[in-house]
Amino acid sequence: QVQLVESGGGLVQAGDSLRLSCAASGRTFSNYVMTWFRQAPGKEREFVTAISRSGGTTSYADSVKGRFTISRDNAKNTMYLQMNSLKPEDTAVYYCAARTGVVVATPRSYNYWGQGTQVTVSS
Repeated sequence: QVQLVESGGGLVQAGDSLRLSCAASGRTFSNYVMTWFRQAPGKEREFVTAISRSGGTTSYADSVKGRFTISRDNAKNTMYLQMNSLKPEDTAVYYCAARTGVVVATPRSYNYWGQGTQVTVSS
């Protein structure tokens, strides 16, 4: 198994930027497809972005495309989410998740989760 810990969340104003990190320990980090999900109060957990094992392929939800950038450093066992031009609708708890199979957008398909980090964007 792999253990995941998110960090970097906070309270910011619309238009500001944040950089989230997901630190992994345990099994070899490069074995896992890595994904960010988010969940706002009263809403289902939704897919945000994903990155392949090598970092060569990424995908983004339409709502964040052009504003968010996912990356990973396998030597440091860490995944990152750079969030620019933040909007109030980005407010949510952000979770990193991992699986050994292909990228899917369904949360229940992921085996490993962090505890989440809160991102709050005020207008």
